[in-house]
Amino acid sequence: MKRTTLLALKTLVWLACLWPLGLLLWAQSTTNWARTHGDHHLCHRTGHAAPAHHLAGHHASAPSFAAPRLAHQVSPLLGLFAFFYATLHLLTYVALYAGFDVNAMAADIAKRRYITAGVTAWLLLLPLAATSTNWAIRKLGGKRWNRLHMLVYAAAVCGVIHYWWQVKPGVLTPLAMTIVLGILLLARPVQAWNQRRKVHLV
Repeated sequence: MKRTTLLALKTLVWLACLWPLGLLLWAQSTTNWARTHGDHHLCHRTGHAAPAHHLAGHHASAPSFAAPRLAHQVSPLLGLFAFFYATLHLLTYVALYAGFDVNAMAADIAKRRYITAGVTAWLLLLPLAATSTNWAIRKLGGKRWNRLHMLVYAAAVCGVIHYWWQVKPGVLTPLAMTIVLGILLLARPVQAWNQRRKVHLV
């Protein structure tokens, strides 16, 4: 893939990743819209953007991805944006719901299981975001870095659980995201098995 093509595609990825933030900022700047939808929508919009980027990163890093070089460039970027939106989601809760009260946050984490799952997902993403640079990869070494970044699967599962536990019984909004995650998680061992089978057949 040519360098100019790669640069253009990365630019498109950046624009696509920033699009939810742009929509959110525009909506919040509209007085009537902000008054009608309030803090609840702000928290949920940031929460929806995080797993969407997370799942996109899973797909881009899949072994069957058509363009490995592009995947190498795009997957970490999508992961960082997933962490960015997850952090915005967490900050909206801390500021708008907990009022920066540490005791209230601790009580919520202990009592409300959906908050427990959400905070767990964010904590799992934290070391992944901190080690997403080329410098971190060199320092950790490829094998240790790959082992550490297996946490991405646990974070994705915790994120989906957080979503299910947050919605009311009977609401199936998280179903589509659950199905996509299930397919991506099943694709990993299937692809690994298929590659090992091809090696043995050679």
